[in-house]
Amino acid sequence: MKGHGFIDRLGFAWAGLRAAWRMEKSVRTHALATICVLALLLIVRAPAIWWAIMALAIALVIATELLNSAIEALADHLHPQRHEAIKLTKDVAAGAVLIASLLALVVAGAFFADQIWPQLSGFLTLRPPA
Repeated sequence: MKGHGFIDRLGFAWAGLRAAWRMEKSVRTHALATICVLALLLIVRAPAIWWAIMALAIALVIATELLNSAIEALADHLHPQRHEAIKLTKDVAAGAVLIASLLALVVAGAFFADQIWPQLSGFLTLRPPA
């Protein structure tokens, strides 16, 4: 990419995103999950800090998924036959996605405890008639 202008580099990035969208079901799944999270943030009128935390968690999961996909594609191209070093490389990259996804679940749990549970517990609390 050296020697290419910013617009060219941006085009390469968009091409990569389009390719990942077409080839990787997990990228489409993460996109659907992102839409659900954004809807939930809107519904509960979450404070800005939760929007930022969720955006970081979502970006981390999607970025690691994209890197995992790139590593797998390159490894499969360079060595299409089964090889222990290639398997290890792909497993480690998948592990990175798992770690990012677990972090996103921790963030979701914290969001639930901070934003959803107080609303639910208030709604579910039985109040004697006045």
